[in-house]
Amino acid sequence: MTIIQLEYLLAVANFGSFSVAAEHCFVTQPSLSMQIKSLEEELEVMLLDRSKKPVMPTRAGEAVIEQARETLKEFNSIKEVVSQLKGEIAGKICLGVIPTIAPYLLHRFIPEFVHRYPKVELEVREMQTAYIIDALNHDRIDVALVAGGTCGDGIVEYDLFDDRFYAYVSPSNSLYNKSNIRIEDIDMRELVLLSVGNCMRDQVLELCQARNSVPSRYYFESGSLDTLMRIVDSTSNMTIIPEMSLPYIPSERNRQIKTLFKGASSRKISLAVRRTYVKKSLVDALKATILDSI
Repeated sequence: MTIIQLEYLLAVANFGSFSVAAEHCFVTQPSLSMQIKSLEEELEVMLLDRSKKPVMPTRAGEAVIEQARETLKEFNSIKEVVSQLKGEIAGKICLGVIPTIAPYLLHRFIPEFVHRYPKVELEVREMQTAYIIDALNHDRIDVALVAGGTCGDGIVEYDLFDDRFYAYVSPSNSLYNKSNIRIEDIDMRELVLLSVGNCMRDQVLELCQARNSVPSRYYFESGSLDTLMRIVDSTSNMTIIPEMSLPYIPSERNRQIKTLFKGASSRKISLAVRRTYVKKSLVDALKATILDSI
C-alpha cells in the first residue's frame, strides 16, 4: 500500500470518474487504474463499483476511503511541520470562493499573497456555496471565502469583516427618489434576484422575510450581480447588492445606490475550513493577507 495509491483512490471517489481523476492527478488513466487495482488485490476487496456512473465506493471502499483521508492529512502535515521549523511558508493551497465575492475581492489580495509567499502555490476556484461545502468535506479544496453562517456542521468559519447590503434601484422605480429604503417598502415583484444556489439570494429573501416562491417579473439563471444591475438599468426593477461591489459601479449610476433603513442587514465574509483541517500556517497566512488588503 502506498501514498500514491491512496491519493488515486481518493481522487476517483471525489470525482466519480477514472478519467477525471487521472487528469486531476496528472497521470494516464491506465496508470491510475492499475494502481487502484493493485491496492484492491493487496487488500483482497473491491473498493470501487465500476458498474455505476459516477463510480461509487463499495461498502468496504467507504471505510478505506475514510481512513485514507486521515492518513493523507497526517502525511501532508509533515511538510508543513518541516516548513514551520525552517521558518518558511510553503506548499500548495486550494481556495474556493463564491461568485458574489470573487470579482470584488480576489484581485485585492492575490498579488500581495503571491509576493509575500513565493513558495506557496495558490489555486483558486469560483464555486457556489453547496459545491464549496462538498469540496471542503472531500478535500478538493483546503479553504473557502464564503458568506458567514452558510456552511453548516463540520466546517469552521473565521469571520473577516462585515459586508453591508444596499439597494440598487432603476431610475424608473418608485423608490428611486428615496435615499434610505425601508425593507417593507420593497415590492418583491420588482426585486431581481440571483439564481437558486447562490447563498446571497437566500440571504436577501430572508432579509425581506419572503419565501423562495414569491413571483417576480424577471428571473435569470445568473450568478452575476453585474448582470442583475444591467437588468435593473434597462427596466423599472431593483436588486440588492453587497457593499464590496460599490467601488465598481460607474459614478454616473451612484444615485441608483440606496442605503437600507438603519443598516437593515449585512453579511459576514468568512474563511471556511474543515474542522480537522491541516495547512494551518497557509490558511493563517491567507487570512492575514486578506485582512491587510481591506
